[in-house]
Amino acid sequence: MNIFSRVGASLFAVLALSAAQASLAQDNYPNRPIRIVIGFGAGGGTDAVLRSIAGKLAENLGVPVVVDNKPGANGNLAGDAVSKSSADGYTLLYNTSSLVLSPHLYTQLSYDFARDLTPVALTANIPLALVTHPSVPVTTVQEFVAYLKANPNKVNYASAGNGNVTHLAAVQLLQSVGAQATHVPYKSEGNALPDLLGGQVQFYLGTVNAMIPQIKQKNLRGLAVTSLTRIEAISDVPTLAETILPGTEFGAWSGVMAPTKTPRAIVAKLNAALNKALQDPELRAKIIGTGAEVRGSTVEQYDAFLKSEFKRWGQAVKAAGLKME
Repeated sequence: MNIFSRVGASLFAVLALSAAQASLAQDNYPNRPIRIVIGFGAGGGTDAVLRSIAGKLAENLGVPVVVDNKPGANGNLAGDAVSKSSADGYTLLYNTSSLVLSPHLYTQLSYDFARDLTPVALTANIPLALVTHPSVPVTTVQEFVAYLKANPNKVNYASAGNGNVTHLAAVQLLQSVGAQATHVPYKSEGNALPDLLGGQVQFYLGTVNAMIPQIKQKNLRGLAVTSLTRIEAISDVPTLAETILPGTEFGAWSGVMAPTKTPRAIVAKLNAALNKALQDPELRAKIIGTGAEVRGSTVEQYDAFLKSEFKRWGQAVKAAGLKME
């Protein structure tokens, strides 16, 4: 055997060994704790949903599942960190709708979700609730639209931050009904709530799990929800779809992503475990009890959903003329 043949044989042996080791690693997956990174602080509605899912996912996979809060830059710090992590299935991203908003909003991003991350499963959706301060002289969403039109740019609305879904959903609502109002951005939903309760801002499209207690206590008036069907906890509040905007649905949806080169076998195993968790009656009751909606999907369905939402919100950002540094 000449030197070239020996080198070729050695290279083939190395490649075969590497392939065998990779296959073994996939077969043994998971055999250590999994970390799920979320781009928002602990205690919020999305964080609560994730922690419920993580507990059940740990049962299904037989290893601990750790939630790692990495807030900042509308979720982009977490997305960047996961995109640069090892593609072995042990570091995942719990993304929100900000994943598809950010590429349209920021002039420079350190990662590209379509290139650097791969979808695993859609998990849940938190609808929004349109609420007003009691000082606003309306009791229905139809009256509210008329009030906005009669007072262009004289009514203030809150958001959980520039480019947040609570901002863009309000922009789309205003555009759809042909009204104008003044945007007041806050750092988070928690920061916006005191001024909303105090009447410094008059309306807000906020996550329903945060708004339900305020509506029930009559601190705020619930005019509509953005789900396609009414929410059981506030069943007297109609949907936008049944009142003024047929077919309209907004929400702070969430799902799981992995680094893009994660083996398909591992992605498939994670998808199966997540969907099994989401079918658990106890988990479903816990999520639904917060006002959120349980979703679940195949990998392919989540991929198609991401592409659809990317296009939808891109149009909304362009129409609003928004850009962020």
